[in-house]
Amino acid sequence: MKHLQIDLRNALPFVNTENYKSYEQLTKNEYQKVTNKTGKGNDFLGWVNLPENISDHHLDEIISTANNLKKISEYIVVIGIGGSYLGAKAVIEAISGQFDHFKKGSSNPQILFAGQNLSEDYHYELLEFLKDKKYSIVVISKSGTTTEPAIAFRLLRKDIEERFGKTEATKRIVAITDKSKGALRNLTNQEGYKSFIIDDDIGGRYSVLTPVGLLPIACAGFDIKQLVNGAKSMMDISAKSFSENPVFQYAAIRHILYSQKKTVEILANYDPRLNFMAEWWKQLYGESEGKENKGIFPASVSLTTDLHSLGQYIQEGLRNMFETVISVDKTKYKLEIPSDNDNFDKLNYLAGKPLDYVNKMAELGTTLAHVDGNVPNIKILLPEISEFYLGELIYFFEKACAVSGYLLDINPFDQPGVEAYKKNMFALLEKPGFEEETRKIKDRIS
Repeated sequence: MKHLQIDLRNALPFVNTENYKSYEQLTKNEYQKVTNKTGKGNDFLGWVNLPENISDHHLDEIISTANNLKKISEYIVVIGIGGSYLGAKAVIEAISGQFDHFKKGSSNPQILFAGQNLSEDYHYELLEFLKDKKYSIVVISKSGTTTEPAIAFRLLRKDIEERFGKTEATKRIVAITDKSKGALRNLTNQEGYKSFIIDDDIGGRYSVLTPVGLLPIACAGFDIKQLVNGAKSMMDISAKSFSENPVFQYAAIRHILYSQKKTVEILANYDPRLNFMAEWWKQLYGESEGKENKGIFPASVSLTTDLHSLGQYIQEGLRNMFETVISVDKTKYKLEIPSDNDNFDKLNYLAGKPLDYVNKMAELGTTLAHVDGNVPNIKILLPEISEFYLGELIYFFEKACAVSGYLLDINPFDQPGVEAYKKNMFALLEKPGFEEETRKIKDRIS
């Protein structure tokens, strides 16, 4: 069976060979801190053994809950922010047909998202859309008091209770929250919602393989057991020696390039289905590495689309970047380019060739051009886009992120900087308990 692979042929010429070899022991040391749970933030490493620890019984319970929601729902609204929605959305967008939301008569409900922003228009339009729809809610929050999802849940809970009644609403709301504490746990216990637990030792951005990600993915009709199997596969691969270990190699080459002032990493794909996988990756790496005035800035492009916009900058802009390309070997469908008698567009030389062949040549040509422009290129090869290989990809990025964070000598599992905006926002909103902060910030902006 094929597995995710890494190709460094267009990155290694940019680094010293002996320096790269020295990372065989360095990455192993940091990896052991992750697996032995001896490094910084080790109280948030519950995700490390998750693929092998999650039981079939637990997966069956998630699938059963998803099936119950599907029976009564045309739409399921997933309420969450950051890691509480990005992983699920990334997988759902990657596997779904790109025009499924226009199709009628699907056996699976469409998954919508709320609470990932504070836009009044977004949430108003969502409620308007749902007025005549049968829908359910999956609300995800450890505390139940995170502003964005808490407001969305308050709005949608009010709507669903008014439309269906409190008894029926209880059947249509599933909570994923803390085991024993927090506002959402208290409400869940009071109302009798079906619930799943977010373990204390798993942070949001590492939670895709928990009910946080698995329940919405199952609700969309996809095979979460294969997703977990893919993660198990990468868990085994990540324990191999350096030469066979894409996790070690990715962490090593990133750190070396960073030490050479390559401070921006661009994640590129040539399939728009992976656009939200890039959004999940940006949160994972940005929130994990960006602290103590350190870290690689994560950016993304969708190619060939962005070759007609950002391509110019990548080719000839500031040389502080490197590129990581997710390359998909096998497409789901086949589509040949037809011949044309007039040939006004001069494309008959491509007649009979699959469109993916053209895409692959664009990918190769772009790689060579960027390398010639002094942009190192890392390639992550996926055999195809499926639940299994997305599971491999997710766990690959998670494990490599942890090792990368330790190479930077930071805690890759906290996010202290996120609190800064919250403190200011609460002061500006005059939240009880923030009176002194309110006074100070009003003096500042007056």
